[in-house]
Amino acid sequence: RSPSRGLGDVYKRQGLGSILSERSSRVTFPDLSNFRLGRVRGYRRIFAHTPSIFVERGIANRETLEMSSLSAEPCEEASFVCTAFEVVDEGQGMDAFREREEEFELRMVPFEDLEGNLTGMGMLCVASTDAAYIKAWGEERFKRLYTDKGIRTIWDWSHTSGLRPCSPYLRHCVLAAQKLGPVAEASFLDETYLVDRETTVRQYLSAAGSKVMSSLPPSELAERYSG
Repeated sequence: RSPSRGLGDVYKRQGLGSILSERSSRVTFPDLSNFRLGRVRGYRRIFAHTPSIFVERGIANRETLEMSSLSAEPCEEASFVCTAFEVVDEGQGMDAFREREEEFELRMVPFEDLEGNLTGMGMLCVASTDAAYIKAWGEERFKRLYTDKGIRTIWDWSHTSGLRPCSPYLRHCVLAAQKLGPVAEASFLDETYLVDRETTVRQYLSAAGSKVMSSLPPSELAERYSG
């Protein structure tokens, strides 16, 4: 994110997408430009937290723990292909973005183009903590959106918890990566991990792929969760 400026100033911010979906990026930033691939180093892409929105939309399975979403966490030896884009900010867009990405730490990180050239700084959704969420949004909101809906935690899932990706969401991510070509698809499959930080998405899909790829979202969400 660019340095803070006065309300009404017009300037560009760079965003980074770990989901690899232009469709998802345009939900919040319909006028984004220069959508392209890049690479983030020093972070690992993981399915390791549980947003309330999956329960609200009826696509989480709490019995099987198929309810996790993507984030990035610091990991010195890791990297992954992301999407990068620019948005013109007139001082209003970040409030909507912050509300949409309520559970994350929004962090400015360096990123490269696919040739390895440092491109600049972009905003990345990074893993956070329940305590940070409560500090930012309050106990009442955490209770209303999470504990009252049977979600005991957002971020406090152990490596051995058995938490798994939300299937309709994972299908959406796979389709989005495929649309962007073999480089993006390979990165998503081989550089994205489950909560154990050992199982890759490719390995997970080799056992559960047909089930995941047939997990269609509700009809009212078909456009949003179809890559």
